[in-house]
Amino acid sequence: MSATTTTSTDRTGRAGSTDRGPRNGVDTPVLFATLNAVKANPQIAQFQFRAANQWISGTHSRSSIQGFYGAGQEDDSRTEPFEYDADHPAVLVGSGLAPTPVEFLLHALAACLTAGLANIAAARGITLTRVQSTVTGDIDLNGLLGLSDEVRNGYEAIRVSFEIEGDASPEQLRAIVEQSRARSAVYDVLTNGVPVSVDVTTS
Repeated sequence: MSATTTTSTDRTGRAGSTDRGPRNGVDTPVLFATLNAVKANPQIAQFQFRAANQWISGTHSRSSIQGFYGAGQEDDSRTEPFEYDADHPAVLVGSGLAPTPVEFLLHALAACLTAGLANIAAARGITLTRVQSTVTGDIDLNGLLGLSDEVRNGYEAIRVSFEIEGDASPEQLRAIVEQSRARSAVYDVLTNGVPVSVDVTTS
């Protein structure tokens, strides 16, 4: 049975043909249909994601993520909320019950880059067999502890290292990772910054 193909350059960074069937777990027909729908109606690209956080004790808190707004409507497809605990290790006056918030940031970066490269590979007709990454961040606590005004509060440097295998040349695989970096929302937020406002309600 022969497979039909389609060609696109939208957000994949380079024209390429792909089978109309799933590849790398990505439904490529839906991927291209989404790209075409947004191209035809840019307003549906406006999304708003939300998280609600509840303090538990000490440095331990829990975030709940469920509904979001996107494609012109409120999305309630998630029937149950996702819950994520965060804490500090004992050496940082916590109970060590969960990863620290800054470790979640590393996870978000790795997950965003990995999701992007899976989509891009599928769009370019490349089958991936292994993708693994390690993300490390260096932080000097003198800043966030208020012991030095010369040290920033957050990470001083973050490094991402990918190991990737698939039915493409090393150059093509590197190009997929580079295109994912170029289009990653989390990478963009980390490297370009974003306005953040904090409001307070007391009772």
